[in-house]
Amino acid sequence: MSSTAANAPPSIAPLTKGHKKVIFASSLGTVFEWYDFYLYGSLAVIIGKQFFGGLNETSQFIFALLAFAAGFAVRPFGALVFGRLGDMIGRKYTFLITIVLMGLSTFLVGILPSYATMGIAAPVILIVLRLLQGLALGGEYGGAATYVAEHAPNGKRGLYTSFIQTTATIGLFLSLLVIWACRNWLGKDDFEAWGWRIPFWFSVILLGVSVWIRMQLAESPLFQQMKAEGKTSKAPITESFFSRNGKIALLALLGATAGQAVVWYGGQFYSLFFLTKTLGMDPNQADILIAIALALATGGFILFGWLSDKIGRKKIVLAGCLIAVFTYFPVFKALTHNVNPALEAAVAASPVTVTADPDRCAFQFDPVGKAAFKQSCDVIKSALAKKGIPYINAAGPAGSLATVSIGGASLNSFEGEALDSATFKAQSEAFGKELSAALTTAGYPAKADPAQINKPMVIALLTFLVLLVTMVYGPIAAWLVELFPTRIRYTSMSLPYHIGNGWFGGFLPFTAFAIVAATGDIYSGLWYPIIVAAMTVVIGALFLPETKDRDITL
Repeated sequence: MSSTAANAPPSIAPLTKGHKKVIFASSLGTVFEWYDFYLYGSLAVIIGKQFFGGLNETSQFIFALLAFAAGFAVRPFGALVFGRLGDMIGRKYTFLITIVLMGLSTFLVGILPSYATMGIAAPVILIVLRLLQGLALGGEYGGAATYVAEHAPNGKRGLYTSFIQTTATIGLFLSLLVIWACRNWLGKDDFEAWGWRIPFWFSVILLGVSVWIRMQLAESPLFQQMKAEGKTSKAPITESFFSRNGKIALLALLGATAGQAVVWYGGQFYSLFFLTKTLGMDPNQADILIAIALALATGGFILFGWLSDKIGRKKIVLAGCLIAVFTYFPVFKALTHNVNPALEAAVAASPVTVTADPDRCAFQFDPVGKAAFKQSCDVIKSALAKKGIPYINAAGPAGSLATVSIGGASLNSFEGEALDSATFKAQSEAFGKELSAALTTAGYPAKADPAQINKPMVIALLTFLVLLVTMVYGPIAAWLVELFPTRIRYTSMSLPYHIGNGWFGGFLPFTAFAIVAATGDIYSGLWYPIIVAAMTVVIGALFLPETKDRDITL
């Protein structure tokens, strides 16, 4: 164990006005960094069309989400690189490096030519820039959380670190606000053609402000004292993960950050994709409703951070995960009912069933744009996925032609493997029109009708999801900080945090939508966050300690 609990930890002088100023400055800079990182996620549908234009429509979106996840994949490596620097030379200097790396990478996305101009080089460069963003963010969070916690007095670490926890949501809110303003200013067509780049260009201004802010920061007093006493770690990575602290780091990942991450991304990102991609809500309206929910619920970060100082971090984080386990299915089904009731009614009255030989149904994910999904099963599923229509899979006889039934109607697909490209395209378009007519007859809407959307209820449901986010995320920084000693704190807390949020959380949209594409069930992707959150509840409850009364000066 990194430190022992104390019934009455040594008192630390309350924060001065100057300390509050630098903590505010640290938080504000982190907001801008999250803004940069989440622009991509907020624009995933458009970016899929711009940079993965050589793929079919289903693969475009899935691969755009995979590129989004690439930034999360490298966050643990950023945690190692910058965490080591932070524990060896100081917290302040890492801030300057990470913000410059993030800001420049974001700006370059905004000027990067599309697939139509550069071909395959465009998505390759895009992914490289996402990797650089991930590295930068991997070094950002641990430093910000550690910096604030080491300024905060005992008994208030949950409250003060909760301000850092609001920065991710505020950054997302800011990205949605800028996107909404640009989309309404330019109109849908111009925004999707080129205007989506403006929010990325705007990051240059934020970069300048952020660098100025970071220049005002003073070093953490605990780190300064430790450095003056010659107690800084010479090998933070070895001490953090190849000693008894390694066990704590592993438990922190599985029993805290993994569940926290899937609830975070389930409530704020997957819900946005679900509204637009699955339920057919206008993206502009979806952005507004999500932004309202964020505005209503963001205070929960402060509330639960403060409450964690009173009753403990562990209880609140695990309670949020447990509530998500039992409510995700009913909440997302309620979103369908209140956003697109026509779709819900059509599915109930005239369910779509695809009957095909399972051995002749491909998993339609083509990362290089070379695969041709021409089997009769693939023709049907590709058309349904393009229209966002849920369906049921039924096994047909071996070698049989795939069919799709919509209520009482039944359509035969066609085998396209022996057809040339032009003929296959023509027959696919003809089948698509026939399928559209059958779906329309059965009452399936092309998109959500704005007049039928129950906006107050949708806002309430989204606010509930965000409140769960605030429960799991508000106290997590204080919990992680208190698990590890000062000399290796930056490194030790950063890696489990970024594996949890970068891998378990960052891959959630891609994984969930891949599951949906494979099964045809629009809710099947929810099993991923539910299973991970349930795992965290069990492991966290059994193996992780409560830490709210620990003295972090040890």
